[in-house]
Amino acid sequence: MTSRERFVIGLLLRGFRSSLPGYLALLFGLASLGLVFGYASDSMYGISHGINLVAYWHIPMAIIGGLALTVTFVGCVLFLVSGTRFWERLAHASGEIGFVFATLTLVTGSAWGRVIWNTWWDWSDIRLVTFLFVWFIYAGYLLIYSGTGGSGRVSRLASVYGVVGFITVPISYASTRLWTTRLHAPSIGNPDTEAAITASVLFVSLVAVLFLYISLLGSRVRLYELENRIDSLKQRTWTETHKPLKND
Repeated sequence: MTSRERFVIGLLLRGFRSSLPGYLALLFGLASLGLVFGYASDSMYGISHGINLVAYWHIPMAIIGGLALTVTFVGCVLFLVSGTRFWERLAHASGEIGFVFATLTLVTGSAWGRVIWNTWWDWSDIRLVTFLFVWFIYAGYLLIYSGTGGSGRVSRLASVYGVVGFITVPISYASTRLWTTRLHAPSIGNPDTEAAITASVLFVSLVAVLFLYISLLGSRVRLYELENRIDSLKQRTWTETHKPLKND
């Protein structure tokens, strides 16, 4: 481990030990709830319905979920290059959170679509299909990682899988611009979009989900640290217990 890498890891660990992201997640989360139910527009795609309010969390979870999987990609690359276990653990921790966010994105999107588009799912919509593919890819990553058992070879296999599988993420997020889609249409930078959403409320929700992700990531990394210390303590205790006597 180089001095620069040690410095970066130490900086990240100090940040992960901070409780500030958790408090900010709570603060912006409460603000998001108040704004969504008290100020945000519930009229989208020409339909006024309470289910439209789900969009103010559906979209942020999709965006931050993509960010989490990007961190997994970066962590996998750094582990493969340096062999430092911190990057592997960071990648896995972020992958777990990203997978949860992706799952919630699919669930909330299906509930929203049932009212707006009168269907839970549409296999002809390229965004839905590609995002489901992302979900399966990272389910596979977590399954492979869970079977590492401390094996360096399998850990590297999981990291290679995490690097290669990441290609599905930008493809899914760019799918509405690369191909013609039936339900989803580009909303950012598209003046013809039919979805009318209150941008300020969406921004607050996005910040809330971002700080929630950072807080959860910090908690997961700290848990890894604790597990590592316990394993080291067990190993040291076992070594001292089985230390041969001088008379043996």
